[in-house]
Amino acid sequence: MKVVLINHSDSLGGASVVTFRLMEAMRGAGIDARMLVTHSTTGSPHVTVAASGIRRRIPFIKEHLRILAHNGLSRADLFKVSTATDGLPLSRHPLVREADAVILNWVNQGMLSLDEIALIAAAKPVVWVLHDMWNMTALCHHAGLCDRYTSHCHNCHLLHGAAGSHDLSYRTFDCKRRLYESAGITFVAVSSWLEEKARLSALTCRQHVEMIPNTFDASLFTSKPRCSREELGLPHDRKIILFCAARIDDPVKNLPLAVDALNLLADNHADDATAVFVGNIKNPAALSGLRFPYIHVPLISDAEIMRSYMAHTDVVLSTSHYESFGATLLEGQASGAVPVGLVHDGRADIIADGISGYAASPNAVSVAEAIDRAICRPIPADRLRHAAARFDYRNIAGRYIVLLKKLTGK
Repeated sequence: MKVVLINHSDSLGGASVVTFRLMEAMRGAGIDARMLVTHSTTGSPHVTVAASGIRRRIPFIKEHLRILAHNGLSRADLFKVSTATDGLPLSRHPLVREADAVILNWVNQGMLSLDEIALIAAAKPVVWVLHDMWNMTALCHHAGLCDRYTSHCHNCHLLHGAAGSHDLSYRTFDCKRRLYESAGITFVAVSSWLEEKARLSALTCRQHVEMIPNTFDASLFTSKPRCSREELGLPHDRKIILFCAARIDDPVKNLPLAVDALNLLADNHADDATAVFVGNIKNPAALSGLRFPYIHVPLISDAEIMRSYMAHTDVVLSTSHYESFGATLLEGQASGAVPVGLVHDGRADIIADGISGYAASPNAVSVAEAIDRAICRPIPADRLRHAAARFDYRNIAGRYIVLLKKLTGK
């Protein structure tokens, strides 16, 4: 069976990493799986760059010029909106034409248009993996507190100065509805939370939706760390609480909640731990109000070094407003660190309170209590690693192969 997985990159971003891992796992199971991307850094012979340079940028620029024209020329939240009006002609690409099935992943920002997806789906089975909420809404990748997607998107708050009853979100919602009703696409949610959101959306509630978690290689996080605490600049005699993100003060990551919770611990003389923040910071004052002992480390691109930080961690913390899955918590869990996080979203698949982590409510007192429990009553590392092994990439690839066999008859 020939399968092509389409994603904007083979390495940049969470969707890229898990898609590349899925491709490799499918190949290991005997499937001729390949990736089609617009950014590549892995050097894999099984990854093909569909377009580069200006050819790749043209659809991106055209789409955002269209959005500007429909939102009162406001640049506010411009890159939080995707319409898929423009994209590359991938239905004519040899890999797509020769494939028995196509797995779409994160294909926004000018990679694929809705019209092009319709052409691909008219020729062969298409599985579309839901890495966020964009397929269920008109424009946004996460709806937050907005529930208009459950009936019909309109009056979108991201269309500054141009929102209305029949605005760009209303029209894009209709375009997606027409595509879904005619294309016969199978959707795969990467978490139970996303599956629930898909059931609620007026766009996807009548579509075929399955839940298959993201792929994960737990064995990478169980080996002896390459770097010692001294080499990483970590204290010898303190517990480590790790908070990491590409940009730790990204509003979605909800850093202020983590700061407030750690300050509560500091005020209660919980001084046997150090918080380690790994990731870039846009606002230099983002950590200025933190009274808890902490270390800040800029974003780490070396995966081995990042795994060393994980291996020395006692608690891995996530206070995000929302996470589709929660890969950082899973990486910590596989390393033997206790995951602590909010569980109103995809993180609920990773954290079973008191069993495979500690769950918290979205307030500082609850988060502080969960961190304190994780430090004082750590969960055995073997149990944590066993929980992480549920997401083993070979098992996940097997579930995709079963689905593809059913769709293709091969």
